Amino acid sequence: MGIDQGWLSTARVLASPNVDLRPDESDISLLVIHNISLPPGQFGGGHVAELFTNTLDPNAHPYFAEIADFKVSAHLLIDREGVVTQFVPFDQRAWHAGVSEFDGRGACNDFSIGIELEGTDTEPYTDLQYQRLAAITQCLIAEYTALTSERVVGHSDIAPDRKTDPGPAFDWARFKTLF
Repeated sequence: MGIDQGWLSTARVLASPNVDLRPDESDISLLVIHNISLPPGQFGGGHVAELFTNTLDPNAHPYFAEIADFKVSAHLLIDREGVVTQFVPFDQRAWHAGVSEFDGRGACNDFSIGIELEGTDTEPYTDLQYQRLAAITQCLIAEYTALTSERVVGHSDIAPDRKTDPGPAFDWARFKTLF
């Protein structure tokens, strides 16, 4: 596993239009772990990729009508089977954190990488998800020297009034022993 021009060599690539340039493309110093499932609590179906590529059908599910116009993305998605899809190269800004702050600095999208785990706050994540996330985290820390194990956080850590993910089902202790 390696990174070439911002792309993870082992990831399936599905480019998102919801991306722009970082203010400083060399400033990658935070990793944010999220969770997502579409419809909420359901896995598979490719709907997360549709959301991140602006192709989600608002008529396919009542919840989709509420979110189909959202312009969001993440750098990576790790599905329940451990398949990794990359939507945005790491040296560009994905739109994953929203209003956020870490260590006194706002606008976390400017300096962070966002990884979505297919999951919910309350359902355990899979072994394959932990394994892939740990391997990717090691790779990212090796590639981006400002990124350290102390700068790997949950979405809830940078937007505590708005977000709860990756939630209590995410085993931080287990994850941190793997990388």
